[in-house]
Amino acid sequence: MRRSKSGAGSSRRFSRNLKPQPSPSARPFGVPGSRSRGFGTHREENMEISIRRLSKTYSAEGKTIVALADVDLKIAANQIFTLLGPSGCGKTTLLRCIVGLEMPDAGEIAIGDEVVFSTEKDIYVPPEKRGLGMVFQTYAIWPHMNVFDNVAYPLQTRNERSDEIRRKVERTLHFVQLDGFENRPATKLSGGQQQRVALARALVAEPKVILFDEPLSNLDAKLREETRKELRSFLRELKITAVYVTHDRIEALSLSDTVAVMKSGRIVEVGTPWEIYFDSDRRFVADFIGRANFIEGRVATVGEPYTMIDSTIGAIACEKKSGASPGKAVAVCIRPEFIRVLKGDPGDGRNIFQGRVESLVFVGDAYEGEIRVNETPLIFRIEPTTAVREGEEIALCFDPHHCSILLS
Repeated sequence: MRRSKSGAGSSRRFSRNLKPQPSPSARPFGVPGSRSRGFGTHREENMEISIRRLSKTYSAEGKTIVALADVDLKIAANQIFTLLGPSGCGKTTLLRCIVGLEMPDAGEIAIGDEVVFSTEKDIYVPPEKRGLGMVFQTYAIWPHMNVFDNVAYPLQTRNERSDEIRRKVERTLHFVQLDGFENRPATKLSGGQQQRVALARALVAEPKVILFDEPLSNLDAKLREETRKELRSFLRELKITAVYVTHDRIEALSLSDTVAVMKSGRIVEVGTPWEIYFDSDRRFVADFIGRANFIEGRVATVGEPYTMIDSTIGAIACEKKSGASPGKAVAVCIRPEFIRVLKGDPGDGRNIFQGRVESLVFVGDAYEGEIRVNETPLIFRIEPTTAVREGEEIALCFDPHHCSILLS
């Protein structure tokens, strides 16, 4: 399809026979009387993002690569929504399609009440007219500019008055706690400070939505943790719709209101961080989101309060339901942190097994190791004060409530 030329401030359409569609200008970012650092904390707009049957393919070395395959997704307004998945799953392509930096092959994208892309309706709104803010992985901080000029750049390109630019930049720097850094050269900033400058530059133009493409990946572990907490605090205070891309499960779980897990260009599962981590019934999601044991077996009985599984380590009682009928092949998922070591006589009870400690590694706040039960290795994580040795025969147990049943 061909994009037609259009005047400034208008949407571009594919067909030359269609009239340009005006793009509504961004409304004020905050309201008077906002709390805390003086930046806006409330938005009247319902900036929900709606994506319908979005597809994108590439050609490389004579092959067709499917980056997005009929993606349907709704991102609720004023939430932190994370796209999580391994490299090559399509998460960055989806983000770039929302921004307008990639042209999908088919489908529709709407931001609030405005359709910004649609093959059916022949609409394409260019990136600069979508009213979005973007924070890139590399921050894209200009080294020849100071902090003020880096943050002011989006406003300068819109030819705003100098006094208005100064007011907005100072307000935004105050919000991200960079007061007094206006004249600091960009090359004299720490990694965390550069991240905040990039955030300020994305916010200063008062965007409808802000998008992040793995912005913390270049920081060391301690700074990444500190910046992650800071960023979540900023975004929750702003009450702005935020879309965040990462392959880091810790970032996804700790930052997000909602997580969408992607694989091979498709949305595999959408849920809260708690639902994704504890209640997923998909093996790919359960495995990708964190370390887990998968114990193969078959459903023996389905009843109350437990579903019983005949597994490679013995009979397992599972409290969570799966819809699987007796005889169905399944895998039981149990997280390492839910395996408890029993010292002395374990007594009678559900999900108690005997095993041998094959390996044990001290990692500071815990011991991580492997126990072999009936030739099935199980990874576990226990308190560092627990008296356990390699080669020791021990009893272990786990609560039926912590077992998830995954269909094989």
